[in-house]
Amino acid sequence: MANNASAEKANRKSEARRLHNRYYAKTTRNAIRDLRNTKDKKAAEESAPKVFSMIDKLAKSGLIHKNKASNLKSGLQVYINKLA
Repeated sequence: MANNASAEKANRKSEARRLHNRYYAKTTRNAIRDLRNTKDKKAAEESAPKVFSMIDKLAKSGLIHKNKASNLKSGLQVYINKLA
């Protein structure tokens, strides 16, 4: 339990940040899942820059590590290249 005003404010801020971060992380995971489930190469190529941008923003804000972001983007690009 917060003991003073500054601790209460810190709790409010951390809760707001947690909800904000959770929203963007979940939205990005859904976009990645949708891209991986796409069977049409043209549609996948059109949505890839948007998904890559979302991944980069998560890495920039520290929600995921920059190497994980790179690995995700690489794996998605390999998947897109394999589509007929």
